[in-house]
Amino acid sequence: MSASHAERVKVERAFNILGHPQLRAHYDSLLADSEVPAIFPYGGFGSRFVSGEPSCDRQIFFARRILMFVPEQRRRRFHLPLRNRDFLADKALCRDARRKLEFWLDPACLQVRWDQSWNRWKNLLSSKLEVDGAFVRSSNRKKPGSGRKDVDWETGLPSRISVKLPADFQRDIERARDMYSRFGQYSRALDQIRLCLEHKAIERRVLEKMCSELSIPGDFDIIQISWRPDYDPFFYSELSRDALRVYLFRNEYIFDLESAVVVETPQVGHATYVFAKPRNMIASDIGLHGFCNENIAERLGFVGRVVHGTNPRLWLRNIRQSVCGKAALAAQPTPAKT
Repeated sequence: MSASHAERVKVERAFNILGHPQLRAHYDSLLADSEVPAIFPYGGFGSRFVSGEPSCDRQIFFARRILMFVPEQRRRRFHLPLRNRDFLADKALCRDARRKLEFWLDPACLQVRWDQSWNRWKNLLSSKLEVDGAFVRSSNRKKPGSGRKDVDWETGLPSRISVKLPADFQRDIERARDMYSRFGQYSRALDQIRLCLEHKAIERRVLEKMCSELSIPGDFDIIQISWRPDYDPFFYSELSRDALRVYLFRNEYIFDLESAVVVETPQVGHATYVFAKPRNMIASDIGLHGFCNENIAERLGFVGRVVHGTNPRLWLRNIRQSVCGKAALAAQPTPAKT
């Protein structure tokens, strides 16, 4: 016998409270002390149904009790990299800073068991989750006097979130673990290379030679030397596809194009810097002196600064405009929005 609509609503509401750690902790507090101030589940944006009475002149309504709160909901469907998850003991927090949304996942949703050790090598994962669900608007309040504005985020309802893993997920897990193990195995050699990168830009082929001399296998991906957990490979891959040479310098990537030099930190919230490349500039100028050396900076004409923003298609279009007339980027198709 199927349950009534009212019973299903109660079960879903309970599931959403238990599926959100902060709400669950607050619910436990209410059980221990009924005088604890109650919070609105999933933010404060929505419709409230209250009871009370109007003033004598009926110009003001005095609300005495909140009977119901229905949050605003929006259906979202997108792809989220697995590296954008914080793996906890029994749950995982998924955050997308670009879209300003977050949601919690239970291992049962993916039929995959994880532990907190995954956080050590999650930045090496390339797989993406296919997410489809209902999200409600919430406000992330800042402390008074912090000088930062309130930021509106969207939080996923656990009962209405469905996720799908790619077919090669297990293979991606094994690859990431193997790469992390290799980082540990050759940590001393990599530290030597990173020390060199602190003082000058080094071209990719030179780095490959250095790795070989330090007995690091030839199939080691050089770009991982400076890769950070929150880097987005989209910005790197779009610029490196037709670059004549790629340099690493500290945590930056320098792309030597046909008639421009592009400096990139492939991370949301950063910006791409485009410089014109003089005809008399040779490839060794970047590597021998270091890009930040004033002698090199004076020879490069600053073209523009392109903020990554929230729309990668807009970023790519602005890059093409900044590197105007450069067929290497202009010929690239616009990526599909996820």
